[in-house]
Amino acid sequence: MERRSFIQKGALATLGTLAFSAKSYSKIIGANDRVRVACVGFSDRHRASHVPPFKALAKGMNFEMVALSDLWNRRRDEGKAFLEKELGGTIQTYRNNEELYSAKGIDAVFISTADFQHALHTIEAVKAGCDTYTEKPLAETMEDNRAVLKAVKESGKIVQIGSQRRSGENYWAAEEFIKSGKFGDIKMVELMWNVNQPGRWRRPELTSILKESDIDWKRFLMNRPADTFDPRKYLEYRLFWPYSSGIPGQWMSHQIDTVHWFTGLKHPNSVVANGGIYQWNDGRKNADTLTVVFDYGQGNKGFQVQFTSRFSNGAGGTKEIYYSNGGELNLDTNMISPNGGLQAREAKAMGMQANLLPTMKIEGAKVESDANTGNDPLTFNHVKNWMECVRSRKTPNAPIEAGYQHSIATIMSNAAYRTGQRVTFDEKTQEVMAGDKIFKY
Repeated sequence: MERRSFIQKGALATLGTLAFSAKSYSKIIGANDRVRVACVGFSDRHRASHVPPFKALAKGMNFEMVALSDLWNRRRDEGKAFLEKELGGTIQTYRNNEELYSAKGIDAVFISTADFQHALHTIEAVKAGCDTYTEKPLAETMEDNRAVLKAVKESGKIVQIGSQRRSGENYWAAEEFIKSGKFGDIKMVELMWNVNQPGRWRRPELTSILKESDIDWKRFLMNRPADTFDPRKYLEYRLFWPYSSGIPGQWMSHQIDTVHWFTGLKHPNSVVANGGIYQWNDGRKNADTLTVVFDYGQGNKGFQVQFTSRFSNGAGGTKEIYYSNGGELNLDTNMISPNGGLQAREAKAMGMQANLLPTMKIEGAKVESDANTGNDPLTFNHVKNWMECVRSRKTPNAPIEAGYQHSIATIMSNAAYRTGQRVTFDEKTQEVMAGDKIFKY
């Protein structure tokens, strides 16, 4: 497949030499193609998922980590020590992105800040002339979603969204099988993401020590409404709207992205949702249990997607199963099978022909669902693909359009949960509509 060869190759492009100081400049004389990378937000995700593949690939691809921007002095100090130990060299730290980009000399950045900041930080980066690896979800409001799409398209910069399924061999094989027509029309997709982890997204040790004087709270809020300082909202933002939608942005974004990818559809027709805080009454505002039902496609090409997630019981784990009239494609077991398909006897009785799927194994590693996935092949391949595209200037596996589209679906889901209404998408205005009102917060 073209993607398989694409992910293994990468033409080297010569980039202009940029430097922070005379000392660092002298270090790279004669190496004009070195790509200088910064970390925007030293997070657990960056530490565990971005750094391992970058470390393995940086020397051979002539990339160098040179800087780190974080609002919290503790994270700056920890990040500098960790990155220098793991990657070598000297890491320059900055209190915010304005300082980082004013210093010049950065070609690309990893962005793994709070969910609501991803789009805004990506806009800052591309306007500063940087390529980005931007974690999902791309955006939590349509205003931010439209703004980041426009900024990236106008900049011509390489932006890889952190949807690592798009760099998985089994997902490429599934996409090829579905688009070939061999699977038949999709009629139903079941998505599931269940855990039983009271500490997931909690940081009690850190919230007990974070003081407002340690960070720039107003800068953290960016374009969100004014709010009083709250260490939980800063560190446990995934539990609090409007800093994160929680389950939709964190988990659904991965799985609904494959629906768009496999079908070529850009967004759902409509969404309904139900859920609540049923188990972990710890002050959080985002649901710990959620079910969302989507309608996609038109007429006899239409289908339903059901997404369920709970924090209270891990039974079932993570599932992605596609159904046609002839069987199923199961990305949990990596199997295509005639399971549930129309049998010959029933088909004959109705004057129809049964088109049962064959039993086939999909090659490729099963996707990891742990909080941080740096050692799994999908994340490794995804970071590698981004680094190759920074060189070749080719479109990465998860381009900005993929992030824009998954964000429409997750914003619609969040709107449906918070308003209790059937939510639609206005194609003309590119707005999420809860009833007859635009959903913002």
